[in-house]
Amino acid sequence: MITYLKVCLFLMGWGMMNILPAPAKPLRVGVAGLTHGHVHWILRRAADPDIEIVGIAEPTRDLAQRLTRQYGLSMDIVYTDLKQMLDETRPDAVTAFNDIFGHLAVVEACAPRGIHVMVEKPLAVSLAHARKMHELATHYGIHLLTNYETTWYPSNHQLYQMTREADFGEIRKMVVHDGHQGPIEIGCNAEFLEWLTDPHLNGGGALTDFGCYGANLISWMMKGERPLSVMALTQQIKPAKYPKVDDEATIVLQYQQAQGIIQASWNWPYSRKDMEVYGTYAAAFADNRYEVRSRAAESKEFEKRVLKEREEPYHDPFAFFAAVIREDITLPPYDLSSLENNMLVMEILEAAKESASTGKVVKLKIDK
Repeated sequence: MITYLKVCLFLMGWGMMNILPAPAKPLRVGVAGLTHGHVHWILRRAADPDIEIVGIAEPTRDLAQRLTRQYGLSMDIVYTDLKQMLDETRPDAVTAFNDIFGHLAVVEACAPRGIHVMVEKPLAVSLAHARKMHELATHYGIHLLTNYETTWYPSNHQLYQMTREADFGEIRKMVVHDGHQGPIEIGCNAEFLEWLTDPHLNGGGALTDFGCYGANLISWMMKGERPLSVMALTQQIKPAKYPKVDDEATIVLQYQQAQGIIQASWNWPYSRKDMEVYGTYAAAFADNRYEVRSRAAESKEFEKRVLKEREEPYHDPFAFFAAVIREDITLPPYDLSSLENNMLVMEILEAAKESASTGKVVKLKIDK
């Protein structure tokens, strides 16, 4: 009798094993470039079971040796040429951590091979580059996402939900603060600084580096509404340190019934990424990744909340990227990572650079 029960239990267990879904295979990732200071984000994930870094394209051998040693990766997966890496390792997707000018070349190499791409913010060095990237991604049917640190902040998503509630009213003003003391001041490595402070390779200074965060978040909050106009002011407060690019930028976006103000700076006394949203009946602030404050019009005090990390795969760019590729997730219109949002970001940044250069308000074409 006991033997019979054991056999039954064994068979039941075997049956359960057969009906359980097989675990997803790890996403095979290629890394295009190691010069971006944010590359540690993907390299830290190399030890996780859902990600397999199959190839790295980086021509600077010293940099590649330093980082592969730090993260326990083999130099055998490092190539000096991106196309060779793609052809020999055949990744499912590529994450671009090179200079922003090089994003177009990554998409030019990956799109015809059917390889999906996630670039580190911003999407491109210019609107002209972005349009070429959009055309390639659309023609070859690949996903082209843009990764921002703030996309994964629970606080920003809480604000988004609050602004959709009736007791918040309509959005009237958004203020986004992003930046730090300066890339030299916070100790960015030499390979990062070499292109981050070059207008040709980065597209600008603080305006590009941190202005893109605000443009991305505001475009999302406004559900993809195109601003009527863009006005920007840039300065070189530290020309001895940053002689080629702006280190201070303020961008003002005019909408039909709202304004967006983006404050991007390499001159803050501390690092910050926070946002304020004001509605007709209430206001809500994302003070950092986890903390939110809100206040209704009739209230005299702020209500404070401390949030938990978002659920998988919405907590991490690479888990999210894998879910999009596998069609477990369909990107909503003007999602923070989406190509349509980031094409609008590039329009805003391009107009901001023109406004700062000419001293004039730049009007955007409105879709009919």
